[in-house]
Amino acid sequence: MKTSKRLEQALKKLYTAFHNNELNPECCKQCAVGNILDNADSWKHLSDSHGVLELNYIGKVHETLGRRFNGYRPLELLKIENIFLKACGYTIPLHYKNEKPKNPTDKDVLFNGLSEVVTFLCYLDNVSNVMDYTKLFEFENEKPKYTLDLSG
Repeated sequence: MKTSKRLEQALKKLYTAFHNNELNPECCKQCAVGNILDNADSWKHLSDSHGVLELNYIGKVHETLGRRFNGYRPLELLKIENIFLKACGYTIPLHYKNEKPKNPTDKDVLFNGLSEVVTFLCYLDNVSNVMDYTKLFEFENEKPKYTLDLSG
């Protein structure tokens, strides 16, 4: 499957962060967007609250100028983070009084968040969802329709 450079880089960064225990929804450098942006926290200045979908003045200026951060527009970054936090079990905006998972860095919690983020990243690039494993179970005439390449 052909993917864009930004999608490939984002997937590699998220994969690495997940497996190196460097993914934390409550840290703007280690959340989904923080990892996509090389553990930078400058993106947090695009909105007034973590997890919301509304750009603030700075975010609107960057969006209007067509600015991209590792290939993603400011509004796309906010949507990625919003999806990640919601799928991890947070109530938006991220705030100590709002609902959150008991253990935010639990692998199952993070996997749920990443699954939704990957689905959205693939959608943005008009690529089939790389997390969709259902094709592995499709069959025709009692034979698998697709083969699984395990040579990796």
